[in-house]
Amino acid sequence: MNTVLACLLVAVLLPYVLAGIGSRHKAQQFGKVDNNNPRAQSAQLTGTGARAVAAQQNAWEALAVFTASLAAAIFAGVDPASLRVQALVFVAARIAHAGCYLSDLASARSASFTIGTIACLWIFVKAFAA
Repeated sequence: MNTVLACLLVAVLLPYVLAGIGSRHKAQQFGKVDNNNPRAQSAQLTGTGARAVAAQQNAWEALAVFTASLAAAIFAGVDPASLRVQALVFVAARIAHAGCYLSDLASARSASFTIGTIACLWIFVKAFAA
């Protein structure tokens, strides 16, 4: 269970890390971070900063799916220890996804997105089989 919880924690922290990267790029591109209207400023970012914001948004979306899949499995009575591989695959794929997003590697980003999604579906399959 500790491995699965650690993976969940990493998945929770990833959007915040990406927000920090986006903020750093806001400061670089605009000279400051606009805390009064951060979304409008984010929409004006270009390059890596814009990709960091997009990666952050996608990380939040993926977190919801991962959390739902884990909850379904736990509620269905799946042994959390049997979810280790799927959780680790998800986290590795999401870290790779963020790195690919920041590096503008679209095909690799899509592949890592697909792998992370398959890991969540794999967890759901285990929930249904329980």
